[in-house]
Parts: sequence; C-alpha cells; structure tokens
Amino acid sequence: MAAHANLLVVDDDASVRTMLAEYLGGHGYEVRAAADGAAMRAEIERELPDLVLLDLRLPGEDGLDLARRLREFSNVPIVILSERREEADRVMGLELAADDYITKPFSPRELLARVRAVLRRMRSADESASPAAEDIRAYRFAGFELNLRLRRLARTDGTAVPLTNSEFSLLCAFLTAPQRVLSREQLLERSRLHSLEVYDRSIDVTILRLRRKIEADPANPALLKTERGAGYLFTAAVSVLR
Repeated sequence: MAAHANLLVVDDDASVRTMLAEYLGGHGYEVRAAADGAAMRAEIERELPDLVLLDLRLPGEDGLDLARRLREFSNVPIVILSERREEADRVMGLELAADDYITKPFSPRELLARVRAVLRRMRSADESASPAAEDIRAYRFAGFELNLRLRRLARTDGTAVPLTNSEFSLLCAFLTAPQRVLSREQLLERSRLHSLEVYDRSIDVTILRLRRKIEADPANPALLKTERGAGYLFTAAVSVLR
C-alpha cells in the first residue's frame, strides 16, 4: 500500500487542496479532495480512502469530531493537519483518533514522508497479522474478543470498541505475549509503531488510549500495567480462537 494508494485531503483552503493534490498525485497517489465535513462524508460513502489528511479547522464542524466519527466505523489511517502547535493539542489528536499529526506550515516533502510512513505501518501490521490469521481467528481476554481478520475489537456482549491502526497493532503485540514484561523497544518492534514524528511518547500515548478502551478504571489499570524502568505488562489470560 504505497504508490497508487487512494488519499482524501480534507481542508477548507483551496490552495492547500490544490497543492497537495498536485504534489502527492505527482508521487503516484490518487488524491481526492473535500472542503468540509459534508463533502468528506460524501467522498467516503463513494469510496473509502486508504488514508485521510484532515484539517482540524473546518467551517461548521470540528476536525476532531469528524475524526472520532470516522474512527467509529473504520480503521482508515488519519493524519491530522493543524496550526495548533502545543503538545497538549498533539496528544489530544493522537489520543482521540489520529495515526499522525503534522503542524502547519509544513513542507510537502515532509508530509509525503509522513504519508509513506503511516501507510507502511499499516501494511506492516497487515502482513504481521496475516500468518497468525491463517491459524488464529481471534483472541479472547477479560471480556473482550479481538478478531484478527476483521481487525475488530468487541466486548463479549457484542459491543464494538473502535481501534486505531496503532492501537490494533499494539494490542496484538500484547496478546501474542501475555503476562510478559515488554520494553518500549520490544513493543515498537512487535507493533511497528515507528514514526517520523519528533515525539518520543508514541508508545505511552497509545497505551493511554488502549487503557481508556479496555480498562474498567483507566487511572488504575489492571490489564495494562506499567513496570517502572522495564516496560509494560499485559496481565490478562488470553485464549485463542481458531
């Protein structure tokens, strides 16, 4: 999923849409564009893209709300484009829905590298899950079931729990090594959460997001425990469904 991927640019600035369509299109991508949330939804209904480049400030709708709603029914990668530079804004965007976050103004060359990296991580996650999926259909743990083929997490009562691609990859890493302490380096390698973002807390942010989704009390985690100076421990027993 590199060149020939289908990208959707959502930005109310026509010059940005034109620039990205021309630049990314010149590097082998099919690029569609939308100026607001309504146009974005119409494009997604027509064809789900391989990646969405989403501006946070859109007329009438907040980009984070659009990202959250998109994440409810799809794991399509989302790269947020924003003029907000504070770390808190980056963390919020990454926690809520995004796979990467780049601040404006940005160089087209850097954005292209980010797009390639996110798509590469997505492809690596798919490839790493494929061998397991041949024999393993799903994992069950602590009242949840993670379906590898559908890339879907659900509670045992059937309630869906939306996951980003990075959350799915990291959860898979824990489920293949339950009740073992994994260092950040091991988690990066197992989940392929490498990023060009100059931001060294990608594992910690993803852990926080996962805790909010699977822990009864995220502030006092029982499933995903921090082992100070060592890494993280997934404590639940895991069963395999074939």
